[in-house]
Amino acid sequence: MSSSMEEFEVTVHTSPAPTCGTYSHLRLKLIGSEGETTPITVNEAKQYLLPGSVCVVRVRSDGPVGPVVLVSLRLEVRPGFPDLDWHCSQVEVHKLGDGQQREEVEEEGAGLQEVFLCNRWLRPADGDVELRNSTLCLLASEIEDKLRDHRLKELQDKQKMFRWRTYIEGAPHCVDISSLNELGPNLTYTRKSPGSNSQCLRGFTERAEPWRSFSELETMFAHNVDQNTVAKFVQAHWMDDWFFGYQCLNGCNPLLVHRIRLLPPNLSITSDMLRPFLPKDSSLEQELEKGTMYLLDYHVLDGILANVVNGKQTYLTAPLCLLHLNRQGQLMPVAIQLQQTPSPQNPVFLPSDPASGPAPDSGPAPDSGPASGPACDWLLAKMWVRSADFQCHQLLSHYLKTHMLGELCCIATLRQLPEVHPLHQLLMPHVRSALQINIQARASLLAPNGVFDKAIGCGLKALPVLMLRAVSRVRYRSLCVPDDLADRGVDQLAQCYYAQDARRVWDALHRFVVGWMDLCYHGDGDILQDSELQNWISEIHTHGFLQHPNSGFPQSFQTKPDLCQFVTMVIFSCSALHAAVNFSQLDFDLWMPNSPASMMQPPPQTRGTVTEEHILSFLPDVNSTCSVLTTLSLLSQPATDYVALCHYREAVFKSGPPCRLVEEVQAELKAISDDITDRNKRLELPYPYLSPERIENSVAI
Repeated sequence: MSSSMEEFEVTVHTSPAPTCGTYSHLRLKLIGSEGETTPITVNEAKQYLLPGSVCVVRVRSDGPVGPVVLVSLRLEVRPGFPDLDWHCSQVEVHKLGDGQQREEVEEEGAGLQEVFLCNRWLRPADGDVELRNSTLCLLASEIEDKLRDHRLKELQDKQKMFRWRTYIEGAPHCVDISSLNELGPNLTYTRKSPGSNSQCLRGFTERAEPWRSFSELETMFAHNVDQNTVAKFVQAHWMDDWFFGYQCLNGCNPLLVHRIRLLPPNLSITSDMLRPFLPKDSSLEQELEKGTMYLLDYHVLDGILANVVNGKQTYLTAPLCLLHLNRQGQLMPVAIQLQQTPSPQNPVFLPSDPASGPAPDSGPAPDSGPASGPACDWLLAKMWVRSADFQCHQLLSHYLKTHMLGELCCIATLRQLPEVHPLHQLLMPHVRSALQINIQARASLLAPNGVFDKAIGCGLKALPVLMLRAVSRVRYRSLCVPDDLADRGVDQLAQCYYAQDARRVWDALHRFVVGWMDLCYHGDGDILQDSELQNWISEIHTHGFLQHPNSGFPQSFQTKPDLCQFVTMVIFSCSALHAAVNFSQLDFDLWMPNSPASMMQPPPQTRGTVTEEHILSFLPDVNSTCSVLTTLSLLSQPATDYVALCHYREAVFKSGPPCRLVEEVQAELKAISDDITDRNKRLELPYPYLSPERIENSVAI
């Protein structure tokens, strides 16, 4: 053998899942710092790319190759056989000495082994796919020219493939892809769902009419509630003021209620009006000063034109709801104004005295419908607030703050961070699935004739205005849990379990992120010099918040703490926050009067005229009710194969310092889960949604 020739033993691993094999020919080429080998076919001589198979081949060069820096793979369809995608886990390259076998090299310690991770699907249409070794590194550490060129080419290819598109003017941009086929196999997934027992809902699709009675609603509910103890609790207590306040803190939208020190000028109340509902030895002014007054403000809905459902006009309000934190730690609603602008036709509704439902320590109401009388005014006012909250929860707290944010960060990661960048590897398990689920949502739920178009109060026509308003009001601090909880004054509330659990999960994630960043950035100077990182955050800002300069979202990173906070925010929003606002939906909404998706009559302009029959006429029609509940039933089902928070299938997390970090954060999250389980045993209504063992790693539904 000529001294300039080199020989390698190459081992190609096919992933073990049943669909990972292919009939296609695999062409392989080694690229070194000094040269490259001639392509050879791997699966010849009775070697097949079967699931879990290992193919070993010898590769000889015609000249010097030098250290192997890239492995090039190309699939070519075998004539007469199906074109099947192939999933490769990794390729190992052993450099051999003259006449040596691999075993001899290993015994002598003279061989050089490189592992080139793949862990992806390959298709003939992909052409040449180049793998590099599994060592993560920043651009500044890249000393091999061919690897720097490979890094740049990867980003150029991704930028051609993943383009930005404006979905709603003023809202974060989305990917310019409309079908899952375009997305490709490496960014799509199959979700194994246990299925929803919604056949009892589908039979109502033709009933475009109001519910006849609360008894009829109860019958439908009884046939669909099954073992859902939370939904049963909601039905028993939905009229109770204390439970209304509980939902502001621990329901499926715990992000809006905030403490106030001054009354909003457009809320027409006086201290005398509220005196019966505050402690006898106190006043409104004193309670404001003590920090016990809270507000729900749905100004984002002001003036929004409501949807037409079943050919009938529906109605929206933009309520202001004032709440008081009583001495038992309960958040109690004390005043509701249904529109933002004060007027004689926009009265302030107050709690009925003696009661608007059973006291907190009494049993459930004898039935789940209201009695006639003054209490119905107050109950209806609360239902208007809950309906407004439904709109804001679905589009703002849920879709904007988890789904759209996840997609925004995923696209920027693909376009600006090469796979070898440490942040790419950390983030992709948390944001990858956002592309598929959002493409599907835009093609179904948010499409013409989808559930938002046919059954939700705000409808599709209001979506552009509503989203633009919402994005313009989003502040970066509101997505960073410690800041958000403190700013809203809920961080110290004994009965705000969302706040308690969110803070613990955030802190665990933040320590994990700090540890990860310490592996690759030694100081702030490294942050400033990482052009790929700076391009990444700049692209997120440009395509997410450029039109909203007061949002507080960073345009660049100056320090490591800044970077760690932002990355923690992304991971938390795409995992824990999504779990809190998504998987709780059916629990709190299955009893429809608790969260009406639309309201079929205009809001009252006077007090004292509402009866139970009137309340029924406000509720959504039978078919639209069941359409919404069918959708929520599907969305609220955790996958049977879900990946729990900070559990990773990727090889980069399986060894070395990354593995130690993962083990540490998993242990911390396990302790949090155990504590939440113990706490929930003592609660009449458990709060399980932020137990880490129930949190999915990403937005996958």
